[in-house]
Amino acid sequence: MNLTRRTLLGAAAALTFSLSGIAGAQEVLRVATDATFPPFEYSENGKRTGFDVELIEAIAKVMNRKVEWIDIDFKGLIPGLLANRFDVAASAIYITDERRKVVDFTDPYYPGGLVIMTKKGDTSIKGPEDLKGKKVSVQVGTKSVNYLKENFPAAQPIEVEKNQEMFQLVEVGRADAAVTGKPAAKVYARTRGTLQVVDKQLTVEEYGYALRKNEPALLKGFNDALKKLKADGTYDKLVAKYL
Repeated sequence: MNLTRRTLLGAAAALTFSLSGIAGAQEVLRVATDATFPPFEYSENGKRTGFDVELIEAIAKVMNRKVEWIDIDFKGLIPGLLANRFDVAASAIYITDERRKVVDFTDPYYPGGLVIMTKKGDTSIKGPEDLKGKKVSVQVGTKSVNYLKENFPAAQPIEVEKNQEMFQLVEVGRADAAVTGKPAAKVYARTRGTLQVVDKQLTVEEYGYALRKNEPALLKGFNDALKKLKADGTYDKLVAKYL
């Protein structure tokens, strides 16, 4: 075989290998979260973990996508999504009519709702009617903020940046109560032992992953993957592990 022929065959083989590599490469899925909300997303030993984190990774695997995580404050999730900074917002986001105006949501993946948290042993707040005149901590950008203003205008909201701050204000007595999502509240109360969840729930809602409205194929891929994970038992294992 002459040198020219060998050179051409070598180039063809290299091109074939390169193209096959591109075809087999996983497309990146950029997912944003505020990893300060256990059991859904949080850091443990320097590693991001939680129910949302593992479920998103499982969904991406079904879709043959590689996840690139982006950490961002909760209030920046929807604006960042609309600005194309990432593809999905996954951070225990409640599906609401107001949010549906600007983004699409996947099928609901877990039921939740807002609850009241108080210091353990406190009997002054037994239900929502007792929030009048009380200092109530809420996290900026969450539904708790508007819900409190619209339904309990006589309460005194204290807005904080992080979920942890919201609980700590109640623990140190700077707030009388906190209003937040039920799953996270239950886990915090159980693990810390310093706060309690008031029995009477404020709302019953569902969590979903947020996507831009011009991504119908991605939305379908998410919903199909979620159905598969529920059918094969993966979803139930994650629920048992975290919730």
